[in-house]
Amino acid sequence: MDPFGNWAESVHPCTYIECDWQTHITTSTGEGRGAMFLRRARTTLAAARYFSAEAAVTAKPTATGDSTTTAGNSDGRDTLGRRLLSLVYAKRSAVVAIQKWKEEGHVVRKYELNRLIRDLRKHKRYKHALEICEWMKMQDDIKLQPGDYAIHLDLIAKIRGLSSAEKFFEDLPDQMRGRQACTALLHTYVQHKEASKAEALMEKMSECGFLKSVLPYNHMLSLYISNGQLDKVPGIIQQIKNSCYPDVLTYNLWLTACASQNDVEATEEVFLQLKKARVEPDWVSYSTLTSLYLGKSLIEKATSTLKEMEKRASRKARAAYSSLISLHAKMGSKDEVDRIWKKMKALFRKMNDAEYICMIASLIKLKEFEEAENLYTEWESVSGTKDSRIPNLLLAAFINKNQMAKAENFYNRMVQGGIKPSYTTWELLIWGYLKQQQTDKVLESFKKAVGSVKKWNPDKKIIREVFKNLEEQGNTNGAEHLLVTLRNAGHVNTEVYNLLLRTYIKAGKMPLIVAERMKKDKVEMNDETRELIKLTRTMCVSEVSSCHS
Repeated sequence: MDPFGNWAESVHPCTYIECDWQTHITTSTGEGRGAMFLRRARTTLAAARYFSAEAAVTAKPTATGDSTTTAGNSDGRDTLGRRLLSLVYAKRSAVVAIQKWKEEGHVVRKYELNRLIRDLRKHKRYKHALEICEWMKMQDDIKLQPGDYAIHLDLIAKIRGLSSAEKFFEDLPDQMRGRQACTALLHTYVQHKEASKAEALMEKMSECGFLKSVLPYNHMLSLYISNGQLDKVPGIIQQIKNSCYPDVLTYNLWLTACASQNDVEATEEVFLQLKKARVEPDWVSYSTLTSLYLGKSLIEKATSTLKEMEKRASRKARAAYSSLISLHAKMGSKDEVDRIWKKMKALFRKMNDAEYICMIASLIKLKEFEEAENLYTEWESVSGTKDSRIPNLLLAAFINKNQMAKAENFYNRMVQGGIKPSYTTWELLIWGYLKQQQTDKVLESFKKAVGSVKKWNPDKKIIREVFKNLEEQGNTNGAEHLLVTLRNAGHVNTEVYNLLLRTYIKAGKMPLIVAERMKKDKVEMNDETRELIKLTRTMCVSEVSSCHS
């Protein structure tokens, strides 16, 4: 009997977060050091190899012109790899490219397609990678291994979502629904933070003897850390010790769990256990320690771990350099920041966007604004990505310095340069205009912010701040316009109407047909609403606003 037959049933502007491995700007407030370390856990696990060696492909040398050699080949030949990797736009079909290659008389080999899938995944070209997987599945002359199905499941989850991945798993042949497919499904549950499903799957995997490697346990550690369920971490660690051996990723996640609680003693104890187990710490291990020490102002210890961390930075561990830059910036060491950046430029032909983000954010943190602007100009000249995260860093810096005129000029520059403003861009401008009491621009930016995303996740703090500003001015017309924007975004509730009523009270006016409008919007009154309406009844009737609906 198949043991898995019924498995499915069973910003405030420029709040700076040290990047450690990546630099982040967040527009929401209140994210502390614990949250930073929890975010680190997700990035740590992302660096791990998800599936077994059966799905990993080693490139084999070929002697003929019909090789499926990847785009890395430098001999200029036309190859299937080059054709597939040149499909920049997702609407273009990988299947059409493969079929055309075959029609031209070339051979398509499984191991080379597997290598192409690996390269496409590396470049986040998941749609084309999935198309290749689906084409391979339809070929009678290609024998798929369990690891191939595991990668296929992972790609379905990325492109079509969790429910499609679950359906794919359910429809797999019994012999393919083994350890690797289960691990891939577990990874999907972890990514979607489905703790109960992940735990149920772990129980099934245990019953079937699929928990003989550390990888599934590392997934669970990542899940519990990212969910803040740190009390479950010791239990998983004990299970690992009872059934297999912890690896460096296990220890890094464990270090993250301890560091997120600002527990220096516990973190150092875990690091000591790592050393006793003869597991070689990597740069991530030392980055975690350094971040903790800096947060606790243990500068001597931080300096020591930074030196060890740099020893482990290399071409293969490229992300370590960005972490070094941000940690040195946190220490206030401009010379070291410059030294690491120059070292990176000597090692790598071109800096990527994440590295520019880290360096520009570090310069801003060090208050080296002119250098940050110069580096942005350099990025403009060498990068074609038009990534709005980079200009948002400087936009936030100008707004923080109350330089709204400069912020607006810079915004115009980024738009003229072909960069599409993101939600964060508009949110930063909202905060800036709020500080300047430029109400019309606040409302315009708010409307554009909501319209810049497919589905808006309401930020209650910014809604309250905008209404607070309108209330202080007694600006009932502005409040009504904001209500319309919120209604169009599908976010009108009792609190929003109460904020509107407070604005009317401040203006000494009585709003029109509030009860009827709330009923039309399917919004319930509470005690506060009734009291506010009662207060407005003694006031003069407001003029009919053109935005009433």
